[in-house]
Amino acid sequence: MKAGCVHRLPVNKLCLGLLVLLTVPVIVLLLDGAPVLTILSSTPEKLKVFSQGFLQQREQEHVGLPSPAPRSRTTKNCNYAKGRWVADEKRPLYSGNECKQWLSKMWACRMMKRAHFSYENYRWQPYDCDMPEFTGPNFLERMKHKTLAFVGDSLGRQQFQSMMCIATGGKFSPEVEDVGPKYGLVKAPGALRPDGWAYRFPVTNTTILFYWSASLSELEPLKTKSSVTSYALHLDRPGHHWNRGKFNGNHWELYADGKPVGNGTLANLNHAKNLTLYSIARWVDSELARHPQKKAFLRTISPRHFVNGDWNTGGTCGKTIPLSNGSEVLQDHSSDLPAESAVKGTQVKLLDITAISQLRDEGHISNSTFKAFTGIHDCLHWCLPGIPDTWNELLFAQL
Repeated sequence: MKAGCVHRLPVNKLCLGLLVLLTVPVIVLLLDGAPVLTILSSTPEKLKVFSQGFLQQREQEHVGLPSPAPRSRTTKNCNYAKGRWVADEKRPLYSGNECKQWLSKMWACRMMKRAHFSYENYRWQPYDCDMPEFTGPNFLERMKHKTLAFVGDSLGRQQFQSMMCIATGGKFSPEVEDVGPKYGLVKAPGALRPDGWAYRFPVTNTTILFYWSASLSELEPLKTKSSVTSYALHLDRPGHHWNRGKFNGNHWELYADGKPVGNGTLANLNHAKNLTLYSIARWVDSELARHPQKKAFLRTISPRHFVNGDWNTGGTCGKTIPLSNGSEVLQDHSSDLPAESAVKGTQVKLLDITAISQLRDEGHISNSTFKAFTGIHDCLHWCLPGIPDTWNELLFAQL
């Protein structure tokens, strides 16, 4: 990767999830099976998505407001992933029936045939950590004159929509401006959707942005005699879809240092993914060295809950009773050890959501989707309102 840029070709869009804050600078890598790039900056001019496929943050002087005073109970050693789920009558943070402006129908379980919604009425309470009140006004005030951008795949998009619903309280908000064109987020001719969305809250000058990306690494077309184009997936060029079906369907071949890895197949897929995570963390760490006011987080993998098969082999996840497998996480280390290892020795911090989400198998869309007649259960994505709201709450607590 070239300094300051994350490269992508039109076929792979962007890879990781990175968050950059220029006034209280933060970088977050959101991992879904692949990271998602999330960027926070103080003005749209400091973040540009160029038409040739580069996402680049312009190097400018970072001048911002002073950081808020530290909260009394939160310490350097506070582990936000160690705690328990507790019932909370104030949840959810918005209505799944009302947040139609931002929430996709395919994730709005309140608008589906689902009959059980008790999964909405819980919040995560870390042990020995302060959790500030997470509301739309509090978030917008903290994000005044800043831009938050989620860049990633469908799970990253879920977190983006969750944040939009929280920021607006799930209410229709005509005052929020569509500023997608400022970031090059426009629907190309023949495309099903734009490369992403960006919205600005004029009162606080806060922008929330999502940029679509489906892979972790840079993709490069290979010159072959075959009528089907294959692509080199450069593991050492950080750019969800780390599964055999996606690799085979997209004709990806593993590369590192510009050369094929082994025979270019999936024999060492886990090792390849770990190498990519390591490369991402090191690249972000190098950027932090150049911009010491920033902070960075790598969000860990979102767990799947398929039982008796996978999404295409009859797997299901029909539980409706919350916390049937327990409510506490007491471990000191992340359940996503590759991500934890990737950030070790860097300034990149872990936004650890894996174990706490693992306890919430009743929160998936399951067979409630409008496409349930196909017999396919969705045990990967989450109902909204739901678990991704907690991911955003943990992010807010650490901003």
